[in-house]
Amino acid sequence: MKEKLISLVIPMYCEKDVARECYKRVKKVMTDNAIHHEIVFINDGSSDNTIDILEEIATEDQQVKVISFARNFGHQIAVTAGIAKAKGDAVVVIDADLQDPPEVIPDMIALWQQGYHVVYGQRKKRKGETWFKLATAKFFYRFLKQMTEVEMPLDTGDFRLMDRKVVDVFNDMPEKNRFIRGMVSWVGFKQTALLYEREERFAGETKYPLKKMLKLASDGILSFSFKPVKWIEGTGVVLLVVGFLMMLFSLVTWINGTVTDVPGWLWVVVLLSGVHLLALGIVGEYIVRIYDESRGRPLYTVEKEINMESDNR
Repeated sequence: MKEKLISLVIPMYCEKDVARECYKRVKKVMTDNAIHHEIVFINDGSSDNTIDILEEIATEDQQVKVISFARNFGHQIAVTAGIAKAKGDAVVVIDADLQDPPEVIPDMIALWQQGYHVVYGQRKKRKGETWFKLATAKFFYRFLKQMTEVEMPLDTGDFRLMDRKVVDVFNDMPEKNRFIRGMVSWVGFKQTALLYEREERFAGETKYPLKKMLKLASDGILSFSFKPVKWIEGTGVVLLVVGFLMMLFSLVTWINGTVTDVPGWLWVVVLLSGVHLLALGIVGEYIVRIYDESRGRPLYTVEKEINMESDNR
């Protein structure tokens, strides 16, 4: 029986301080557990010498594949490229910063061998993070769960194992504004959690500050929910009723001649104008995404590939 191949997909952006340690940790886990594997690194347009380090590693180890983007396209696109190129019977996505410990990968594989198609890492503890980061992360996952119409597990990132069946469906999903954990949840199949403790970052700085977290949240909400549009619709109905009542009040007071001017109406007008602009902005976000999809541009451009078969695209 042919030995199963496990592909590790590891995106990297300006990770010169982490790259070699990441490779050593991942390689040790796979070698010590006698796991047939390949490691796919994606250099996401790093401005430091990350690509030079990856080239050296790929020269020393033919099981290491490297995709180097022509510019920075973002974490979700880098992961997408790695999954598209991976040849494994199962694909494991893990970040380079070693906060998600490679040592739990054999446990993921064991659950996969039991019949699960997706094994996602679920954080039971996050070490070395500020109270603000912990609070915003907790709020992010719970808010996202309430907003989206796809069932997404709490406290999970992109650290996960996916069976080839899931990978094939994922690769057929062409959307530009990608929210990978939502896409994998949408696919379905048999999924389960693996609880683990998230470690401190090995070196360097986080590549997901608050601004990028907000962008990720908007991608998740707008890609998997129509609730914002429903809220706009509901707000419109409320404003219509309020406007009608205000009109009746104005007519009655004018006919009776009791009140010629109603103080505070200017603020009501300003408030309603703000609500209208917010509604236009939300609808505009959906329209922009439709336009983005219609342009048909590729998700990314590749500057170079190392140890990668040219027909595996």
